[in-house]
Amino acid sequence: MGLTSFEEIIKGKLKERKNAHFMLVDGMSKLLTQKVNNCQSLDFQVSGIKWRLLIRPAVGFKDYLSVSVWIIDEKCTGSNWEVKFNFKIGLLPQTGPEFSYFLVGCHNQQNPLQGLDNFILYTVLKERFLVNDKAVFYAEISDVQPNFPVTGITPTMGIAERFKLIEVARKNSRFTWKITKFSSFTGVEHSSDEFTVGPRRWRLSMYPEGFGDGKGNSFSLYLIASDYVTDDPKGVTLAVYKLRVLDQLHRNHYEINCQDWFLHLTTSGRHKFLPLEELHKASRGFLVNDQIYIGVEFLIVSTTEYL
Repeated sequence: MGLTSFEEIIKGKLKERKNAHFMLVDGMSKLLTQKVNNCQSLDFQVSGIKWRLLIRPAVGFKDYLSVSVWIIDEKCTGSNWEVKFNFKIGLLPQTGPEFSYFLVGCHNQQNPLQGLDNFILYTVLKERFLVNDKAVFYAEISDVQPNFPVTGITPTMGIAERFKLIEVARKNSRFTWKITKFSSFTGVEHSSDEFTVGPRRWRLSMYPEGFGDGKGNSFSLYLIASDYVTDDPKGVTLAVYKLRVLDQLHRNHYEINCQDWFLHLTTSGRHKFLPLEELHKASRGFLVNDQIYIGVEFLIVSTTEYL
Protein backbone atom coordinates (compact mmCIF):
# COMPACT_ATOMS: atom_id res chain seq x y z
CA MET A 1 0.00 0.00 0.00
CA GLY A 2 1.50 3.34 -1.01
CA LEU A 3 0.89 6.96 -0.17
CA THR A 4 -1.99 7.30 -2.64
CA SER A 5 -3.85 4.41 -0.95
CA PHE A 6 -3.41 6.04 2.44
CA GLU A 7 -4.83 9.27 1.04
CA GLU A 8 -7.85 7.45 -0.40
CA ILE A 9 -8.51 5.73 2.93
CA ILE A 10 -8.33 9.08 4.76
CA LYS A 11 -10.75 10.70 2.31
CA GLY A 12 -13.21 7.88 2.91
CA LYS A 13 -12.92 8.22 6.69
CA LEU A 14 -13.45 11.98 6.54
CA LYS A 15 -16.91 11.45 5.06
CA GLU A 16 -17.86 9.26 8.02
CA ARG A 17 -16.21 11.10 10.91
CA LYS A 18 -16.99 14.79 11.25
CA ASN A 19 -15.22 15.15 14.60
CA ALA A 20 -11.96 13.49 13.56
CA HIS A 21 -8.57 14.86 12.67
CA PHE A 22 -6.22 12.64 10.62
CA MET A 23 -2.48 13.16 10.60
CA LEU A 24 -0.26 11.39 8.08
CA VAL A 25 3.27 11.44 9.53
CA ASP A 26 5.92 11.14 6.80
CA GLY A 27 9.32 10.34 8.34
CA MET A 28 8.33 8.14 11.29
CA SER A 29 11.85 6.70 11.61
CA LYS A 30 13.08 10.07 12.88
CA LEU A 31 10.57 9.88 15.71
CA LEU A 32 11.19 6.21 16.52
CA THR A 33 14.96 6.74 16.65
CA GLN A 34 14.35 9.91 18.72
CA LYS A 35 16.08 12.25 16.31
CA VAL A 36 12.96 14.28 17.04
CA ASN A 37 11.14 14.17 20.37
CA ASN A 38 7.55 14.76 19.24
CA CYS A 39 5.22 15.52 16.33
CA GLN A 40 2.39 18.05 16.63
CA SER A 41 -0.58 18.41 14.33
CA LEU A 42 -2.15 21.56 12.99
CA ASP A 43 -4.76 23.09 15.27
CA PHE A 44 -8.26 21.71 14.71
CA GLN A 45 -11.62 22.65 16.19
CA VAL A 46 -14.27 20.43 17.74
CA SER A 47 -17.33 21.96 19.47
CA GLY A 48 -15.83 25.43 19.29
CA ILE A 49 -12.62 24.45 21.11
CA LYS A 50 -9.15 24.28 19.59
CA TRP A 51 -7.16 21.04 19.89
CA ARG A 52 -3.90 19.51 18.73
CA LEU A 53 -2.73 15.90 18.30
CA LEU A 54 0.62 15.04 19.91
CA ILE A 55 2.72 11.96 19.06
CA ARG A 56 5.99 11.19 20.86
CA PRO A 57 8.17 8.40 22.26
CA ALA A 58 6.69 7.25 25.56
CA VAL A 59 8.25 8.27 28.85
CA GLY A 60 8.56 5.29 31.19
CA PHE A 61 7.55 2.69 28.57
CA LYS A 62 10.50 1.44 26.54
CA ASP A 63 9.85 1.17 22.78
CA TYR A 64 6.30 2.48 23.02
CA LEU A 65 4.76 5.41 21.23
CA SER A 66 2.57 7.90 23.11
CA VAL A 67 -0.47 9.55 21.49
CA SER A 68 -2.42 12.37 23.17
CA VAL A 69 -4.96 15.09 22.50
CA TRP A 70 -4.09 18.56 23.73
CA ILE A 71 -6.35 21.56 24.33
CA ILE A 72 -4.54 24.71 23.23
CA ASP A 73 -7.51 27.08 23.02
CA GLU A 74 -7.01 30.68 24.12
CA LYS A 75 -10.42 30.52 25.86
CA CYS A 76 -8.95 28.03 28.34
CA THR A 77 -7.14 30.46 30.61
CA GLY A 78 -6.91 30.95 34.33
CA SER A 79 -7.23 28.28 37.00
CA ASN A 80 -10.91 27.31 36.87
CA TRP A 81 -11.53 26.09 33.33
CA GLU A 82 -12.43 22.46 32.66
CA VAL A 83 -13.50 20.49 29.59
CA LYS A 84 -14.99 16.99 29.82
CA PHE A 85 -15.17 14.91 26.65
CA ASN A 86 -14.93 11.46 25.09
CA PHE A 87 -12.26 10.66 22.57
CA LYS A 88 -10.85 7.95 20.38
CA ILE A 89 -7.20 7.81 19.29
CA GLY A 90 -6.04 5.39 16.64
CA LEU A 91 -3.99 4.32 13.64
CA LEU A 92 -5.16 3.47 10.14
CA PRO A 93 -3.75 0.11 9.02
CA GLN A 94 -2.12 -1.31 5.91
CA THR A 95 -4.57 -4.20 6.11
CA GLY A 96 -7.01 -5.45 8.69
CA PRO A 97 -8.76 -3.55 11.47
CA GLU A 98 -7.84 -0.16 12.85
CA PHE A 99 -5.83 0.10 16.05
CA SER A 100 -7.66 2.36 18.50
CA TYR A 101 -8.64 3.17 22.08
CA PHE A 102 -11.79 4.83 23.42
CA LEU A 103 -11.12 7.08 26.42
CA VAL A 104 -12.85 9.57 28.70
CA GLY A 105 -11.06 12.88 29.04
CA CYS A 106 -11.14 15.79 31.45
CA HIS A 107 -8.78 18.68 30.72
CA ASN A 108 -7.97 21.59 33.00
CA GLN A 109 -5.07 23.90 33.80
CA GLN A 110 -3.14 21.11 35.52
CA ASN A 111 -3.85 18.56 32.79
CA PRO A 112 -4.34 20.09 29.31
CA LEU A 113 -2.93 16.92 27.69
CA GLN A 114 -4.48 13.45 27.81
CA GLY A 115 -3.97 10.14 26.03
CA LEU A 116 -1.95 6.94 26.37
CA ASP A 117 1.81 6.79 26.97
CA ASN A 118 1.81 3.09 26.05
CA PHE A 119 -0.37 3.58 22.98
CA ILE A 120 1.49 1.13 20.71
CA LEU A 121 4.69 -0.88 20.72
CA TYR A 122 7.22 0.05 18.03
CA THR A 123 7.34 -3.49 16.64
CA VAL A 124 3.55 -3.62 16.18
CA LEU A 125 3.57 -0.18 14.56
CA LYS A 126 6.27 -1.25 12.09
CA GLU A 127 4.62 -4.56 11.22
CA ARG A 128 1.05 -3.34 10.66
CA PHE A 129 0.91 0.41 10.22
CA LEU A 130 4.17 1.72 8.77
CA VAL A 131 4.37 2.03 4.97
CA ASN A 132 7.39 3.66 3.33
CA ASP A 133 8.19 5.39 6.65
CA LYS A 134 4.63 6.79 6.84
CA ALA A 135 1.82 6.18 9.32
CA VAL A 136 -1.65 7.73 9.76
CA PHE A 137 -2.83 8.70 13.25
CA TYR A 138 -6.18 10.17 14.19
CA ALA A 139 -8.13 11.66 17.06
CA GLU A 140 -11.94 11.66 17.18
CA ILE A 141 -13.53 13.83 19.87
CA SER A 142 -17.18 13.87 20.99
CA ASP A 143 -19.52 14.88 23.85
CA VAL A 144 -17.49 17.99 24.65
CA GLN A 145 -18.69 19.65 27.87
CA PRO A 146 -16.79 22.80 28.87
CA ASN A 147 -17.57 24.54 32.16
CA PHE A 148 -17.58 27.90 30.37
CA PRO A 149 -19.78 29.28 27.57
CA VAL A 150 -18.64 28.71 23.99
CA THR A 151 -20.40 30.93 21.47
CA GLY A 152 -20.41 31.13 17.68
CA ILE A 153 -19.69 27.43 17.19
CA THR A 154 -19.25 26.54 13.53
CA PRO A 155 -20.13 23.04 12.26
CA THR A 156 -17.28 20.63 12.96
CA MET A 157 -15.67 19.17 9.85
CA GLY A 158 -13.15 16.36 9.77
CA ILE A 159 -9.80 17.45 8.33
CA ALA A 160 -6.54 15.75 7.42
CA GLU A 161 -2.93 16.81 7.06
CA ARG A 162 0.44 15.51 5.97
CA PHE A 163 3.21 16.26 8.47
CA LYS A 164 6.64 15.65 6.93
CA LEU A 165 10.02 15.49 8.65
CA ILE A 166 12.82 16.44 6.26
CA GLU A 167 16.53 15.96 6.78
CA VAL A 168 18.10 19.14 5.47
CA ALA A 169 20.74 18.61 2.76
CA ARG A 170 24.15 19.66 4.02
CA LYS A 171 24.68 22.19 1.22
CA ASN A 172 21.49 24.03 2.25
CA SER A 173 21.64 23.53 6.01
CA ARG A 174 24.04 26.22 7.22
CA PHE A 175 23.98 29.96 7.69
CA THR A 176 27.01 31.88 8.96
CA TRP A 177 26.88 35.47 10.15
CA LYS A 178 30.20 37.33 9.95
CA ILE A 179 30.49 40.31 12.29
CA THR A 180 33.39 42.73 12.01
CA LYS A 181 34.27 45.38 14.61
CA PHE A 182 32.48 43.29 17.23
CA SER A 183 33.67 45.56 20.06
CA SER A 184 31.69 48.45 18.59
CA PHE A 185 28.38 46.62 19.17
CA THR A 186 26.40 47.69 22.23
CA GLY A 187 24.65 45.38 24.67
CA VAL A 188 21.30 45.54 22.91
CA GLU A 189 19.95 43.03 20.39
CA HIS A 190 21.48 42.72 16.92
CA SER A 191 20.00 40.58 14.15
CA SER A 192 21.34 38.94 11.00
CA ASP A 193 19.83 39.18 7.55
CA GLU A 194 17.00 36.73 6.86
CA PHE A 195 17.77 33.39 5.22
CA THR A 196 15.60 30.50 4.03
CA VAL A 197 15.70 26.89 5.21
CA GLY A 198 12.81 24.48 4.68
CA PRO A 199 9.33 26.04 4.66
CA ARG A 200 10.18 29.42 6.15
CA ARG A 201 12.61 32.29 6.61
CA TRP A 202 14.78 32.70 9.69
CA ARG A 203 17.28 35.04 11.28
CA LEU A 204 19.82 34.91 14.09
CA SER A 205 19.75 37.31 17.01
CA MET A 206 22.49 38.00 19.53
CA TYR A 207 23.18 40.12 22.60
CA PRO A 208 26.95 40.68 22.83
CA GLU A 209 26.75 41.40 26.57
CA GLY A 210 23.97 38.98 27.42
CA PHE A 211 20.22 39.06 27.98
CA GLY A 212 18.01 37.89 30.87
CA ASP A 213 19.96 35.84 33.38
CA GLY A 214 22.89 35.93 30.95
CA LYS A 215 23.18 39.73 31.09
CA GLY A 216 26.70 40.76 32.08
CA ASN A 217 28.06 37.22 32.18
CA SER A 218 27.26 35.49 28.88
CA PHE A 219 26.93 35.91 25.15
CA SER A 220 23.24 35.31 24.28
CA LEU A 221 22.28 33.71 20.97
CA TYR A 222 18.87 32.91 19.46
CA LEU A 223 17.12 31.60 16.34
CA ILE A 224 13.98 33.48 15.23
CA ALA A 225 11.33 32.15 12.81
CA SER A 226 9.97 34.60 10.26
CA ASP A 227 7.43 34.23 7.43
CA TYR A 228 6.61 31.10 5.47
CA VAL A 229 8.05 30.85 1.97
CA THR A 230 4.85 29.32 0.53
CA ASP A 231 1.14 29.32 1.31
CA ASP A 232 1.25 26.04 3.22
CA PRO A 233 -0.80 25.89 6.46
CA LYS A 234 0.64 28.33 8.97
CA GLY A 235 1.10 25.76 11.72
CA VAL A 236 4.08 25.22 13.95
CA THR A 237 7.40 24.24 12.38
CA LEU A 238 9.73 21.80 14.10
CA ALA A 239 13.45 22.51 13.76
CA VAL A 240 16.32 20.33 14.96
CA TYR A 241 19.42 22.51 14.74
CA LYS A 242 22.77 23.58 16.18
CA LEU A 243 23.66 27.09 17.26
CA ARG A 244 27.39 27.78 17.19
CA VAL A 245 30.21 30.27 17.49
CA LEU A 246 33.10 29.37 15.20
CA ASP A 247 36.67 28.85 16.38
CA GLN A 248 38.76 30.68 13.77
CA LEU A 249 42.08 29.21 14.94
CA HIS A 250 41.56 25.50 15.60
CA ARG A 251 38.08 24.80 14.15
CA ASN A 252 37.03 23.60 17.61
CA HIS A 253 33.66 25.32 17.30
CA TYR A 254 31.42 25.88 20.30
CA GLU A 255 27.89 24.61 19.63
CA ILE A 256 24.66 23.64 21.37
CA ASN A 257 22.10 21.15 20.04
CA CYS A 258 18.53 22.46 20.01
CA GLN A 259 15.06 21.18 19.11
CA ASP A 260 12.14 23.58 19.16
CA TRP A 261 8.73 24.36 17.68
CA PHE A 262 8.34 27.71 15.93
CA LEU A 263 5.43 29.95 15.09
CA HIS A 264 5.83 33.34 13.40
CA LEU A 265 8.42 35.37 15.35
CA THR A 266 9.02 32.59 17.85
CA THR A 267 12.44 33.07 19.45
CA SER A 268 14.44 30.18 20.87
CA GLY A 269 18.02 29.86 22.02
CA ARG A 270 20.11 30.43 25.12
CA HIS A 271 20.46 33.42 27.43
CA LYS A 272 23.67 31.84 28.67
CA PHE A 273 24.98 30.55 25.37
CA LEU A 274 28.69 31.17 26.00
CA PRO A 275 30.38 32.77 29.05
CA LEU A 276 31.83 36.18 28.16
CA GLU A 277 35.13 35.09 29.70
CA GLU A 278 35.36 32.23 27.20
CA LEU A 279 34.19 34.39 24.30
CA HIS A 280 36.98 36.92 24.86
CA LYS A 281 39.72 34.41 25.66
CA ALA A 282 42.27 34.77 22.84
CA SER A 283 43.28 31.11 22.91
CA ARG A 284 39.75 29.95 22.11
CA GLY A 285 39.76 31.68 18.72
CA PHE A 286 36.19 32.96 18.83
CA LEU A 287 37.22 36.62 18.50
CA VAL A 288 40.12 37.27 16.11
CA ASN A 289 41.02 40.81 15.08
CA ASP A 290 37.68 41.96 16.52
CA GLN A 291 35.86 39.63 14.14
CA ILE A 292 33.43 36.81 15.02
CA TYR A 293 31.49 34.17 13.06
CA ILE A 294 28.11 33.04 14.42
CA GLY A 295 26.21 30.19 12.79
CA VAL A 296 23.29 27.80 12.72
CA GLU A 297 23.07 24.37 11.12
CA PHE A 298 19.67 22.78 10.50
CA LEU A 299 19.46 18.99 10.71
CA ILE A 300 15.69 18.39 10.42
CA VAL A 301 12.72 20.66 9.67
CA SER A 302 9.04 19.88 9.32
CA THR A 303 6.50 20.88 6.70
CA THR A 304 2.71 20.58 6.88
CA GLU A 305 0.00 20.59 4.23
CA TYR A 306 -3.68 19.76 4.14
CA LEU A 307 -4.70 16.57 2.34
